[in-house]
Amino acid sequence: MKHADDEPLGALEFERLARSVGPFAPFPRVAVATSGGVDSIALCLLTHRWAEARGGECHALVVDHGLRPESAEECRRVAGWLTRGGIETRVLTWTGHKPARGIQEAAREARYGLLLSWCRDHGPHDLLLAHHRDDQAETFLLRLGRKSGLDGLATMAGVSHRAGIRVVRPLLGVPKTRLIATVQAFGHPWIEDPSNRDPRFARSRVREILPALDATGVTSEGIATSARRLGRARAALEHYASELVRECVRSHEAGFCWLDRDALLAAPDEVGLRVLSRVVSAVGARPAPPRYDRLERTYAEIAGGAAPKGRTLAGCRIVGRERRLLICREARGTGRAVTLRPGQNRRWDARFDVRVDGRARPDPEAACEVRRLGAGGWRIVTEDPAMRPRVRDSGIPAAARITLPALWDRSGLLDVPHLGYRREGSGLALDARFAPDRPLVFPPFSVVFADAYHI
Repeated sequence: MKHADDEPLGALEFERLARSVGPFAPFPRVAVATSGGVDSIALCLLTHRWAEARGGECHALVVDHGLRPESAEECRRVAGWLTRGGIETRVLTWTGHKPARGIQEAAREARYGLLLSWCRDHGPHDLLLAHHRDDQAETFLLRLGRKSGLDGLATMAGVSHRAGIRVVRPLLGVPKTRLIATVQAFGHPWIEDPSNRDPRFARSRVREILPALDATGVTSEGIATSARRLGRARAALEHYASELVRECVRSHEAGFCWLDRDALLAAPDEVGLRVLSRVVSAVGARPAPPRYDRLERTYAEIAGGAAPKGRTLAGCRIVGRERRLLICREARGTGRAVTLRPGQNRRWDARFDVRVDGRARPDPEAACEVRRLGAGGWRIVTEDPAMRPRVRDSGIPAAARITLPALWDRSGLLDVPHLGYRREGSGLALDARFAPDRPLVFPPFSVVFADAYHI
């Protein structure tokens, strides 16, 4: 049964939406990103009712970006509403530098960082986002304007994975009008964010033209349907890309990869491009895949027989070695140092899970740092004659050495696990496991079919 666009979502319909992006645990413990706008309030209220009926928990996460003077008060107000409704709520604050340009992109990445970190620290493996059908249409048009390929025009996935957390969007086929009706049916207030109508932002400008497009027959529903069909094609290509990754990519625990050039080029170009993009995304540690035009140029160089030598792409160096390609981290932009004490776990450079093992330091101020080895650290390693055969036998090429994770203290270099180096007398050891935010192999693009939204 097709629902009217002004009809609220009921409990049974939301249960079916949840099944379409499942599976969830029998007693689901989930987090919902809740801005206070009508979309996220609707998702939070629906999810809370659904989780509670199953003996689970729903946690609302409200992010204060600190970009408007009134934002802190608005976040407190939203948290108060939800808490009084019996929903566990946390306000997460974006602190630090706010760039003058690209503020929306920076805020989005900061928001994801806060949300995912909270989920990792507090247990929920599922983070629910309130993107809906109108968002899909806006995203499609924005990416069409940027000359995006198939992946971009497939817009947002129903389920994706970031930093070990499932990111779930159960409302992608639901129009915003139904979400407004849902919140009104609950009798719950919401906040209107004025930045959603700010003409300085491209998404706001696209949002303003959607009614005019609708009058010509180019509707949000039609655009979202096209995006869903493109998503099916993307899922098929990603399946074959994963098969090719298994065939032609060798990942090293020190954070670099070797590609079999002949196997890469034997595949259809679209599949080969995806494999190259995956490797660069995993090793380069950027929040987004490489720009498609730059990816195509690099791939064309490889296919033309001119294996790149010293080419950089999206945080990576690409170096030709006979029939292989070395993809390693570019030194510039390597992750900031993270401070660790024995027994602590952190992420470093969006690629490594790092941990310090060993006895506690007697000086509480003498914490250790994980940062890249660098040229100075490499000199320390090679000044030790006993290290030279270890370095030679490590299998780590010269281009990858200075970006290796290393443990430092105020006295200098302590430990470089991938080279087998440890300072004499040190009771501490660094455990650094390559686990990139963007893995080499992942489930194909998640498409939620249209009939998931009809009861």
